[in-house]
Amino acid sequence: MAIGRPRSFCKEHALDRALEVFWRKGYEGTSISDLTAAMGINPPSLYAAFGNKEGLFYQALERYAETHESFIRDALALPTAREAVAALLRGSADALTDKKNPAGCLLVQGIAGAGEHAKCISDALCEQRKAIEKSIRERLKRAKIEGDLPKDADAAALARFVATVTQGMSVQAAAGASRSELRRVAETALRAFPG
Repeated sequence: MAIGRPRSFCKEHALDRALEVFWRKGYEGTSISDLTAAMGINPPSLYAAFGNKEGLFYQALERYAETHESFIRDALALPTAREAVAALLRGSADALTDKKNPAGCLLVQGIAGAGEHAKCISDALCEQRKAIEKSIRERLKRAKIEGDLPKDADAAALARFVATVTQGMSVQAAAGASRSELRRVAETALRAFPG
């Protein structure tokens, strides 16, 4: 049995570089040559390690959730709904304008300019956004049960409101909005939040 040559690159580092390219250029705007140049590998190594561009994107999306969405989980674990939503909105303003990363968020930027043939990617990004909104909704439902939100509060509508604000902040960040501008958006949104 033939033994293949061992990988001469760090898969985690290469995945981080691919994530950054997808984040900056979107799925459709990213070519294999963009990815291999950023990752410091050749196409056969990319295919051997990640399967194909689509497979690499899915792994990059998982990496994004692990490394760039942890503040969401931390925010939703706070004791009150208001504290949770405040931390989520303020954390979004900070994350979306973090100079170490491309502006905006992968879940919004990743699908920019995608055509019908990238529907599977669009669907994956949509599912990730829905999962975040569901987490917010579940946290707000719990707040109603605990008496932290008024009984007539609509947890689903409030979750959609918060998700819409954060996604809009992402678009604004990608267009050049500053952290202080997005923080003002967060504070304005908090004034509309009950409690």
